Amino acid sequence: MSTNLTKREIVLEIYEKTGFPQKEVVATVQMTLDIVQKALADGRNVELRNFGVLEVQKRKARIGRNPNKPEAEVVIPERAVVKFKSGKILKQLLKKLDITKL
Repeated sequence: MSTNLTKREIVLEIYEKTGFPQKEVVATVQMTLDIVQKALADGRNVELRNFGVLEVQKRKARIGRNPNKPEAEVVIPERAVVKFKSGKILKQLLKKLDITKL
């Protein structure tokens, strides 16, 4: 089981590969994430060629159940969600992944 990749690890790897000051790398990574987040919050899809697409989709309202009170129905309202679709290169890399280690 592998661990999650954190923003800090991304910053450190960019720093090690480029030698740019860590403060600048942190600011650039955060700015990038802020731009992506704002675009998604505005209902725009984010396309990153060869990596994938973050796509805003509408999830319909539906009836759910509380596991602690299964007799009570709960209305789950319509809402926006983000779906990720892998790009061509990422799909190829995932085919090579040893899924027994997940």
